[in-house]
Amino acid sequence: MKAVAVFPGTKEIKLIDHPRPAKPGATEVRVRMLEVGVCGTDREIAAFEHGTPPSESDYLVIGHESLGEVVEVGTDVSRVDVGDLVVVMVRRPCFHQDCLACRSGRQDFCYTGDFTERGIKLAHGFMTETVVDDERYMNVVPHELREVGVLVEPLTIAEKALAEVWQVQGRLPWGPRRPHDAQAGPRHRAVVLGAGPVGLLGAVALVAGGFQTWVYSREPADGARARLVASIGATYVSSLTASVDQLAEQVGNIDLVYEAVGASRLAFDMMRVVGANGVFVFTGVPGRKGPIDVDTDLIMRNLVLRNQVVFGSVNAGRQAYEAAIRDLGRFMKRWPDAVRGLITGRFPIEAHRDRLLGRSDGIKSVIVIHEGPGVTSRE
Repeated sequence: MKAVAVFPGTKEIKLIDHPRPAKPGATEVRVRMLEVGVCGTDREIAAFEHGTPPSESDYLVIGHESLGEVVEVGTDVSRVDVGDLVVVMVRRPCFHQDCLACRSGRQDFCYTGDFTERGIKLAHGFMTETVVDDERYMNVVPHELREVGVLVEPLTIAEKALAEVWQVQGRLPWGPRRPHDAQAGPRHRAVVLGAGPVGLLGAVALVAGGFQTWVYSREPADGARARLVASIGATYVSSLTASVDQLAEQVGNIDLVYEAVGASRLAFDMMRVVGANGVFVFTGVPGRKGPIDVDTDLIMRNLVLRNQVVFGSVNAGRQAYEAAIRDLGRFMKRWPDAVRGLITGRFPIEAHRDRLLGRSDGIKSVIVIHEGPGVTSRE
């Protein structure tokens, strides 16, 4: 069957004939892949900056942002049925019995680092025709979200990060509350760094969570991304015309920074202006670049004297997937055009090279493996 694979040894990326998975075991599910989103991680793997094939293979089938349809189930499967739309989780637990996180089903907090990730590390991904996986990694998506279901996995990044923000800021009696909390506190201020898919989905989640939200990115202030930001009730500020200090002056006390750009220079510059009792969340992974100058004394002083919290958030567990599916439905009811607008192009699998190696245009490109009603690819 068709699959898009990278060959690290020869620095090649190509469409290959990949072996079709065997019949599902008792607790396994066969999924016909419908769509696979292309993200910065995929482009970095295609540039051979990282990405590790399975131990028995000289290539890695890429793709980790998936939407598929269940076409066959094992005899003991109870979580899903044939015909269900599903998003398959990316990370798999390590094998160490003393890893409390993995043994608890929270491999997103793995202690050992010996986890595997489909399409990224030691396990083939989803940019192929069908996959077989255990039912415990399946997350059912309502059919009414077919058009945008491929956004679930990137949304899990924001969902996991915000779940931790709610817990951290719960230490403050006046801290931000979940939107359904009857005792919701005052609106807090959040800044999103980056207007890519992860940043924009984070902005949508923050606005829905009751934050006054600013998005700071390098695109022009009159561009399509700025208009999308405005359509959800957030404010767009372009780094082309405003410095970090000017942004901070406009926002006021910054309660939360959601970093989604993977640019360490910008991130650490932003850390200078985080407000009192503020939280800074890293979700991006910077590329391999030279060292930067950082005023570590100022950052450390602010962390201590202003009661700040900094944490990183990677991948996601089942709770984040379930939250992403639920919230994607809420977002579609509130901002359908904005959510649809995050997907700026659908392309056939034969167009993979342009999407992975060409200029990164638009917001989210999607590779269509099998077309469905109302959703078609274009060259």
